[in-house]
Amino acid sequence: MHVRSPRIVNFFSRPTQHSLKVYRASYTNCSHSTTHRTFMASPTRSFWEPSKVLVFGGGNFGSCLADHLGDSDHNVYLWSRQEEVVKSLNEVHRNPIYLKDHQFSVNITAVGPELPGKTLIDDMDVLLFAIPTQFLRENLTKLQSYLDRKKHPLLIFVNKGIEIGTHALTLEIIADTCGTEIAKAATFISGPSFAKEIVQRQPTSVSVTSFTDSEAQRAAVLFHQPHFRCYTGSDPIGTELAGALKNVYAIAAGAADGLGFENNTRAMIITRGLAEMTRIGTAYGADPLTFLGLAGVGDLFMTCSSPTSRNYSFGSIAEGVTTAKGVKMILDELGIKARIATTIYEVLYEGKDIQTAVRELLELPLSKEIDLPSATGGPAKQLMEKLGLY
Repeated sequence: MHVRSPRIVNFFSRPTQHSLKVYRASYTNCSHSTTHRTFMASPTRSFWEPSKVLVFGGGNFGSCLADHLGDSDHNVYLWSRQEEVVKSLNEVHRNPIYLKDHQFSVNITAVGPELPGKTLIDDMDVLLFAIPTQFLRENLTKLQSYLDRKKHPLLIFVNKGIEIGTHALTLEIIADTCGTEIAKAATFISGPSFAKEIVQRQPTSVSVTSFTDSEAQRAAVLFHQPHFRCYTGSDPIGTELAGALKNVYAIAAGAADGLGFENNTRAMIITRGLAEMTRIGTAYGADPLTFLGLAGVGDLFMTCSSPTSRNYSFGSIAEGVTTAKGVKMILDELGIKARIATTIYEVLYEGKDIQTAVRELLELPLSKEIDLPSATGGPAKQLMEKLGLY
């Protein structure tokens, strides 16, 4: 069991009411722009009061974020489709499946296994979705009738991936199921953040992005603590792509390690993987600078470097396996090359021998190190037109 020094435990273990007031006070003069949105927090409720948060998904990441918010003095409801998780969290504040050694915040009330209904959702300030991307459309379709288009909770999404079949990003799934106004105000959190280190209160930083600045700011303030620092941005498309793509390159890094390659090779995969991610993102229409931030190189470096990453170790629920298929569809649509990502797809879905794949990659001809595409922006433009933002 991981043991922290008393100094770290004392400084990072729990936020105090004083620290909460300091961080909240630092934002009291912020401008709450309504650009691209028609929703605002209720004028009868103080923006800085503890929020009521409903977290969808009782897995590793949903559970750790629920615990973080509970320790930050928010009232948290955590939905799990597993009855044993609901019962254990409510009775002994333990998750019997995920983060089993951690004692969860007493500010968490577990609900489920049935999806929450309109009564509970109407009472929430924040809905946080930690549902895998492949199941998001199904659940949002069930929940969308409970969302009031004129006044709805802050919606935060932390899933990473590309939907199989449609190769849609989460933004498009939200627009298809809940409408464009809700999609425009959706907020995304991404970055290098392993769940087990968050619950240990190890210093962590994430990117919080939305097309609506006020929603990104609101989500950042909700989460921000000395041990969980939030940085806001306005490129959710790039943030989504980075969070999905990095899992594909983590599979490549794990495979290289399994073949006996060491640090030089891992550094090569991370750096060339970042170049491919940036090329894909730029062609898609994202801001290339997004890939130099926490959601890009930060998350890529962590996921490609740690054996505890499911994608690096190629676990049975590795997101990169399904994402590789979506990435191949995007590459074909964009007409650009990303040889590492394509090779991972060929190994996973076309049965290419891994030794042959490695040899072919290493025998590629000389090329420019930085080679951004000349044609950019098609898919992002279409998505933004769909949202009424272009």
